[in-house]
Amino acid sequence: MKVDEVLSTAKDAITVKRVYAEPYEKDGLTVIPAAEVRGGAGGGSGQDDKGQEGGGGGFGVSGRPAGAFVIKDGQVSWRPSVDPNRIVVMVGMAVIAYLLSRPRMARARAGASGPAPAWRARTPAAAGCGWCSWVLLSSGCKSS
Repeated sequence: MKVDEVLSTAKDAITVKRVYAEPYEKDGLTVIPAAEVRGGAGGGSGQDDKGQEGGGGGFGVSGRPAGAFVIKDGQVSWRPSVDPNRIVVMVGMAVIAYLLSRPRMARARAGASGPAPAWRARTPAAAGCGWCSWVLLSSGCKSS
């Protein structure tokens, strides 16, 4: 397929009809379904050292329901569609992330109650005193 044919096909593929379906009406209620449509195209042509020409291209379109516009008594409202599969996948990913991070968080908590950093170490003058044992630069026990 040549590049100009791909572009022509792409132009025909992406229309308003792909996004908005035909409205339908029942009992004074009008519903206009809408979809989210995405597409992409690529192509190229060229000539090799022997003078042979070649070219190609491709195009793809995907879509999923987005919701519907509902018109009732002259008032327009948007009703989004709910994709249960997407909800299940997102909840599953959150649970997996939690389960994978749990051991690391437990190790971090265990390390937090380990030995004190050097700047908080006890000074020899305050080694036996509870009041000033964690003072930064203790010059001796002040509790006596």
